[in-house]
Amino acid sequence: MPRYALKVEYHGAPFAGWQRQADQPSVQGAIEAALAKLEPGPHTIAAAGRTDAGVHATGQVAHCDLQKDWDPFKLAGALNYHLKPAPVAIVACAEVEEDWHARFSAMERRYFFRLLMRRAPATLIDGLVWQVSQQLDAQAMRAGAAHLIGHHDFTTFRSSICQSASPVKTLDEITIEEVEGQCGPELHFRLRARSFLHNQVRSIVGTLERVGAGSWAPDRVKDALEAADRSRCGPVCPPHGLYLAGVGYPDDPFA
Repeated sequence: MPRYALKVEYHGAPFAGWQRQADQPSVQGAIEAALAKLEPGPHTIAAAGRTDAGVHATGQVAHCDLQKDWDPFKLAGALNYHLKPAPVAIVACAEVEEDWHARFSAMERRYFFRLLMRRAPATLIDGLVWQVSQQLDAQAMRAGAAHLIGHHDFTTFRSSICQSASPVKTLDEITIEEVEGQCGPELHFRLRARSFLHNQVRSIVGTLERVGAGSWAPDRVKDALEAADRSRCGPVCPPHGLYLAGVGYPDDPFA
């Protein structure tokens, strides 16, 4: 059976997350239903990461096995036709080796977070950013974020329902960029690691927002991390500013 890698973009608002659920819409369910229109099912696809309800993606990666040898360009087009009107798009498709796996072959995941700083409601980008009403101190946030880079026990920044076997992860990168967006000043966060714990990114961004607002000193992030205590975390920010932006592989299947 030929195997195909899919690069997937989606707006997370209508979905209860990536993972298929019996009684709620999911991104996985939408793609599997589209595959069933092309070949008799059932179909089960695997993804590089399971995003939560409301989280978006510009670079999610999944794979599927099909009976027919499809031209990847035509497969992407056919899936996009059957995905309408769901806000899900296959932006690239490639045939891969039968042992290639969207999750287990991945070497890193990259997340992107948008934070808008303005008082007026964000009518044009509502649901695509986290909005706060005050200006934040980006330099203080960078100082706080620096404590999180590297190999640490991230229990403090881990959901209480996280199923990962270990809270120890290596965070390779956090950058915070100040951007003048179309609707006002934004902060763009980029985080990169081999893998992330459940709610780790949202816990980190929510905590750093407290630093930027002046409620936390930057060194308090270090204290919270070292405490390895979930109660020492700052607020968990909402999902709608978060995007799974990319997945890295030893050989990019879409190159």
